[in-house]
Amino acid sequence: MKAKILIISVLGLLIFGGSFFAQTESKKTQYVAVKVDINAPAELVWQAMVLDYGAISNFSPYIYSSNYENGSLKGVVGAERKCNFDEKGKQWVHEKIFDIDPEERVMKNVPIDGEKLPLDFENSYALYKVKDNGDGTSTASYEFFFRTKPAFMGGIAKGGFKKQLGGTLIGLKHYIETGERVTPMNKKYNEIKGQYEKPVLMK
Repeated sequence: MKAKILIISVLGLLIFGGSFFAQTESKKTQYVAVKVDINAPAELVWQAMVLDYGAISNFSPYIYSSNYENGSLKGVVGAERKCNFDEKGKQWVHEKIFDIDPEERVMKNVPIDGEKLPLDFENSYALYKVKDNGDGTSTASYEFFFRTKPAFMGGIAKGGFKKQLGGTLIGLKHYIETGERVTPMNKKYNEIKGQYEKPVLMK
């Protein structure tokens, strides 16, 4: 399976309560999650991760381009985006914000369609979370619940998702702390990845 296979954002995840329970899995899903501390206020991290939903290509080393779809203009419930994982747009995912809890800073992101991605779209979703650490820093995390299609590819895909979600968080951290974009084209990730501690795997 190609290493570029990615569903992020999303970079997305666990259902908390209220309207977050509106989508449930009909089949058993697999789980992978990573988090990283960022030297910036939670508001800035939330802005980049969620409110600027269509601009994930500013900091993901795996996404060549990202654009809002169907008239979406910002990260609100119902917003849609398309992320391309190669220059020609042959591998892509179309995602939608299913729900947002602005108080807790949690967003649920759902892949609704894609090309060359072995995902069961009806049983895959992500949560983007931002925690205020109370000292001017924050913790950003991606959690991903997924089921592959065919199902036997789940174990193979899990390692790739761990790597890619972690890499995107490093890109996010660098982008917010320095203002430099991290993209496949500028190859900035290869230059910076050794400068930061690896994102922590969550269980």
